Amino acid sequence: MNQMKKYIVLFIAGLFLVSCGTDHTNDPQSIKKKIREYQEEIAVLNDKITELENQLGETGNSTGQESGMKVRVEVAQIQPFSEYFEATGELEAEDEAFISPEVPGQITEIYVEEGQRVKTGQLLAKLNTSLVEKNINEVKTQLAYAETMFKKQKELWEKNIGSERQYLDAKNQVESLQNKLETLQAQYKMSLIYSPLSGYVETIIQKKGELASPGMQLMQIVGLDKMKVTAKISEVYLPVVHEGDTVKVYFPSYPEIVFKRPITRIGHVVDKQNRTFKVQVTVENNKGILKPNLLASIVINNYNSDNHIVVPSRLIREDMKGSYLYVAQKDGDRWVAQKKYITMGKSYRQKSEVLSGLEPGEQIITDGFSNVTDGAVLQIVD
Repeated sequence: MNQMKKYIVLFIAGLFLVSCGTDHTNDPQSIKKKIREYQEEIAVLNDKITELENQLGETGNSTGQESGMKVRVEVAQIQPFSEYFEATGELEAEDEAFISPEVPGQITEIYVEEGQRVKTGQLLAKLNTSLVEKNINEVKTQLAYAETMFKKQKELWEKNIGSERQYLDAKNQVESLQNKLETLQAQYKMSLIYSPLSGYVETIIQKKGELASPGMQLMQIVGLDKMKVTAKISEVYLPVVHEGDTVKVYFPSYPEIVFKRPITRIGHVVDKQNRTFKVQVTVENNKGILKPNLLASIVINNYNSDNHIVVPSRLIREDMKGSYLYVAQKDGDRWVAQKKYITMGKSYRQKSEVLSGLEPGEQIITDGFSNVTDGAVLQIVD
């Protein structure tokens, strides 16, 4: 019979070639229409051949069910169904800083190296402070003298010796020098550059001896303890993505590292260029394995249902009328195949949702379905 099918296909193909040779039109739509017509004829002939094969099987063996085509079945049942989508993003450090000095000056010392771990408040570099230090020493000397003079003037004033103006001038001189000293000490402190966070020295941009100034980047510090994944998602998912929803985060470079974390932030603006919005998820990096700019994937649930039948997607076929599958039905003392047209819902990972056309408890043919036809006698095996 299989050989007969081949002859029929070759025969129809020959007819098609002859018809193409005699038809002087080269319209692609006409050719496509002819192809569809011949494909339908092939399908009809194949169904008839299969019917004859089944009848031949029945007449050759009169033992009822054992004469049918062997198939396996599965009971149709309502199951929970979920659909997910993935968004690709990048890992970013939540704590990151480009360090620059508050005052201009020549870099005299750099106390750290690239890759070194630093703590908050640790001294990173020092600018030239010789002039400031000289001024501080001068003011300290002047202040010491002024304080001595003020002390003596105060003693005289308490004994009603000397004028009030002399006393106030001495007092004012001390206070003025104290303020000047505080200003110089603050300038000195600004020449010492400290780390604003705990992390790693990623890059040292300037070198010892170069001139640094405010706004000019000296080095980069990156904190790796807490990180975030930022992804851009199509605006069509706006209705189903919410802040606080639990998502799965994984990294193609480290497939063994998987997080289940809530969405910590959703962008408030849709990008006009690519029609996407931002989603952020915070993750921990306790072992320090993850690095900034690492590619990441966020798996987000966008659909759930628990009131429909779910079947393997491979069982669903298509023809001119729509989607269908085969079920086994009892016909007297034998099982026969029935072609059932269904309305499909969503599909995800080889599972499909059936919205209508199939009832719970029906016997879906799961193995051998590609060889049966509507009404074929079946033999159900375990």
